[in-house]
Amino acid sequence: MPETVKKAVSQLQRWPAAFITVHGNDGMLKAAVSQRKKSMKILAVTALTSLDRADLQDLGFKCDVKNLVLSRARRALKLGCDGVVSSGLEAPLLRKSLGENFLVVTPGIRPVDNDEGPKTDDQKRTTDVEEAFTNGADYIVVGRPVMNAPDRRAAATGIQERIATLFAKG
Repeated sequence: MPETVKKAVSQLQRWPAAFITVHGNDGMLKAAVSQRKKSMKILAVTALTSLDRADLQDLGFKCDVKNLVLSRARRALKLGCDGVVSSGLEAPLLRKSLGENFLVVTPGIRPVDNDEGPKTDDQKRTTDVEEAFTNGADYIVVGRPVMNAPDRRAAATGIQERIATLFAKG
């Protein structure tokens, strides 16, 4: 698979991709890093936000989620990745243990107290917009809260306003 990742990242060079996510072992991460151009940031996926401790145990992992995320992040940064994709729940641990010189991109953003639907769905390790950034995320990935909203534009605008308010306070 490292050769497939290498070819995929090489093919992406003709597109204006800013972030490339790689979910795989050290060989796949090394392959991605070897092919990136300067404007590309390689992000290693630590642990999917749809997985909790029980899911990881089913997959054969003997450690808890936080230890797995930290281990995978350390290895990714050592291999030359620019950052990680990680739940906002683990972002404080990543920042405390590894510092500020890498990117944390947080998916699994879900609303807390509003009428947009349930707080979670298949996602198990979620945060809201404010918690993700407060915990140390540099970027967030918001999908379903916008795509499943009755008015997508209003949902996206509302999230942007929440971000602007949060950073205006800081």
